[in-house]
Amino acid sequence: MHFQAYRDLVVNTIATLDEPKRALFLSQLSTTEKNPVMMFGFNAFLGTFGIDRFLVGDIISGILKLLTLGGFGIWVLVDCFLIAGRTRSKNAKMVLRLAASLK
Repeated sequence: MHFQAYRDLVVNTIATLDEPKRALFLSQLSTTEKNPVMMFGFNAFLGTFGIDRFLVGDIISGILKLLTLGGFGIWVLVDCFLIAGRTRSKNAKMVLRLAASLK
C-alpha cells in the first residue's frame, strides 16, 4: 500500500467519526501504529533474525526468516524494498478494525 492511499484511508476514517470517537480512535491509533521507517531500520540491522516480521505481526514468516538467517541474506535484501508497504498494509487493516470497533 502506498503512503497516499494509507493517508487517505486514515483521513476518511477520521471524517466518519464523531468527536468523542475521533479522539479515542486517534489515541488508539497512535499507540498501535507501526512506523514504516523504523521497520526498515529493524530489517536493516536485525532482519537476519526476523525481528521486523515479528513486529509487523507476520509470526510464521518471522520464524522462517529466523531459522534461515534471513533466507541466507536474500530475504533481508528483498524486505528492504517490501517492509514499508507491508507495514502500511498491516496499519491499514488495524485502522479498519479500530473504526469498526468504534461504530
